[in-house]
Amino acid sequence: MFRGVVNLNLDAKGRMAVPTKYRALLSDRFGGKVVITVDPDRCLSIYPMKIWEEIERKLDRMPTFDASARKLQRALIGHATEVDMDANGRLMVPGPLREFAGITKKAVLMGQTRKFELWDAEQFEVKRAGWMDDIKDIGALDLPDEIASLSL
Repeated sequence: MFRGVVNLNLDAKGRMAVPTKYRALLSDRFGGKVVITVDPDRCLSIYPMKIWEEIERKLDRMPTFDASARKLQRALIGHATEVDMDANGRLMVPGPLREFAGITKKAVLMGQTRKFELWDAEQFEVKRAGWMDDIKDIGALDLPDEIASLSL
């Protein structure tokens, strides 16, 4: 569904223009409604509302007396913000979320099939270099059985 990397700029109000190739899909299939929340890698995750609702139900069913589950619920649900795409195809990225991810103006939107990640452009370049170094020797990675046999 969502794939690829797009460089973009946020305007002075913190709005980002959704790339044209994703606009119709977000509008037609998801009514232009998304949820933006924090990601442990210090970026933001942007989910279409329908997909977020599935995730939120799973998070809500986690045991609240389990410390790890509670931390995850606090991070993801506690920071989740509903945003509607405006008539010009823009999303308002809330200030506290931009601050969390260190996003000021230049950003990178990366499709991750069912969601997007929104990164500060400089941080993304650093992280991407690390990811590429980590996967240079794909045979040495500790991959789950489901993808260990994947042929690239």
